[in-house]
This record gives sequence, structure tokens and C-alpha cells, in this order.
Amino acid sequence: MRVSNFLFPQATTAADDARVIAETLAEAKLTDELGYDVIWLAEHHFDGICAYVDPVAFAAALAAATTNAKIGFAVAQMALHHPIRMAEQVSLIDHLSKGRLIVGLGRGTAYNIYDYQGFGIDHTEAQERFEESETIMFQAWKGEAFEHKGKFFDLKLPAFRPIPYTKPHPPVIRAAATEHGMLDIARRGQPFMMNVQSNAVTAQRMDLFRDTLRGLGMDEATVAAKADECWAWRNVFVAETDAEAERLAPPAFIEMHEHRTAMRLKVFREQGLSILPMPAPGATPPAHTTLEHSLVCGSPATVLEKLSAVGATGIGGLIMQFRLGALSYEDTAKSLTLFRDKVMPHL
Repeated sequence: MRVSNFLFPQATTAADDARVIAETLAEAKLTDELGYDVIWLAEHHFDGICAYVDPVAFAAALAAATTNAKIGFAVAQMALHHPIRMAEQVSLIDHLSKGRLIVGLGRGTAYNIYDYQGFGIDHTEAQERFEESETIMFQAWKGEAFEHKGKFFDLKLPAFRPIPYTKPHPPVIRAAATEHGMLDIARRGQPFMMNVQSNAVTAQRMDLFRDTLRGLGMDEATVAAKADECWAWRNVFVAETDAEAERLAPPAFIEMHEHRTAMRLKVFREQGLSILPMPAPGATPPAHTTLEHSLVCGSPATVLEKLSAVGATGIGGLIMQFRLGALSYEDTAKSLTLFRDKVMPHL
């Protein structure tokens, strides 16, 4: 499997922003030096759950600061971006990185209504904006003059510059949080990125993905190649011993999710608004919030065993978040290095 580091750094207070952003740049450089395949970037606004906020701007910094690792969005919230500006920025970063950019796209958060409110966007329009924006970007990357009249954008371009470094454009991959979303991507014959799910759900979705591709008439070699381009997210922490990992990682993971829901709950209390229904008291929590399904921690041997189970689903890559919540940079760097030295060779 391909292995990667998902830079999703929490700045608990505004006073932490400068330090965490600097540490995240150092983490990216270390990730590159250690030989990870991809450095993934998130996009979230206004609450400190992703300190650098903007994956496009930060990707430009990483293009200059790193040499070998690919740089990916996981994901850019397309409802919040103008498609021509995004197409220009992507093309520029593609040049700066010499073709190392992976353009991971999504409609936008399914959880935090304030992301949309802050940009003056109706969250119910997010999917339609995403679809129209993606169509515009693909057209723009051809470099030719074109006009577009759609629901959200009325555009007239005399040309497009710079044309992408990668021909015809950098690789684009969509994220899917639900089975329905995954099937929509599979019916297009494309790979997808999966959010945190249990191993059982991951296996089920990969089986459905492969069956859908077969239904499109693809042969087994092509199906396997497409599955190899898919990615699954897990939170990972490696220590010398299981006891040391359990001492550090679960408390950081729990605190991280408490921080990620704090602004959402605050806005709901103040405005009575949320994108998804707020969970009822005592409801079963989703997989991405539970230690059992979302956190892979332990000694190198333990982590290898747990991640091998993910690999058995046939998915080609792991999007691994190593820095969990307020975990220190030093502990994160040790985890990254231990993974490279004692886990990565066996995956």
C-alpha cells in the first residue's frame, strides 16, 4: 500500500496558530525526508481544527519546501472556491511542484454549517456548485477560450494561463463519505477517497466499488488498477510499546473530537441550525469518532497488524493522520519516524 501523512493540525486557541502552522510545515518537511508517498491537506474554517485553513495556499508553500512527496487535497471544499481562480491556483502549484499535485475535491463539509455561512454560501447548493465548478475547471485546463453560462457562474475567458504542467491536468479524485457517494463515483469509472470507516464497512465498500466497475465492462486488471488508486483514512500513532501508545494517543484523540464538535454545538445552541440532524442522546456514535474504528495505535507490530487488515480490503493507499489534537510535534515526529522505520517496510 502507498502510505501518506494527513496534515490536519489543531490549534486549540488563536494564540496557538503561529506555533502550530510552523510545526506543520516542519512536519511536512520531515514527512518528505522520511519517504512517505503523499502529504495530504485539509480545509476547514473559523474553528482552529485545521490551523493553516487553506490547503491551496499551504500546498504552494509545500511545493517549495518539499522535493519528493506528492501533495494532495483531502479535500478542497469546492462550494467555497471560484472555479477559475481554483483552476489557476492548481495549475500554478502543478508547475511549482513539477507535477506532484493531487487534486482531491469534495462539495464541502457535511457537518459545519458555519463554513458556508462565513463565505455567504447556502449549504444546500454545495453539491450543485461542486459539479458546475469541476466542469468549468476541466474546460479551463484545456487553455482555450470558452464561455460558460450555468446556475452559479457566467464566464467568458479569452484563454487560460498557465496551462497545467501535468497533461492534460493534475490527477483529480473525489471524496465520498457515504456509500451512495462512493457508488456515484464508481459509476463514473473513477477511484475515490474514503473517510474513516470500520474495517468491515471499508471492505464492503471496496467490494461494491469493484463490482460496480465490473458492471461497466472493465476487466479484472483494470478493476484492480482502479482499486489501487483508492484511499482510506485512519488516525495512526506509533510508539515503542503498546503501553506508551495507549498513554498518549487515546486522550489526544478524544480531546481532538471534542474540539472538532465544540463550534458546531455552539452554533447550534445559538442559531438552532445544523447540516445533519444533531445526534440524539445515547445514539451510536459514527465510526470516525470512536477509538475502536478510527484510531490505530500501538507498538510497530500492533500497528502493522491493524493496518494489514485495512490492506486486505484491496484499497491501494492509506491517508494517515499522525498528529492528533493537541499531541506535541515531538511525539508526532517520533511516531512518523517509527512508522517509517518499523512499519512501512512491511506494508
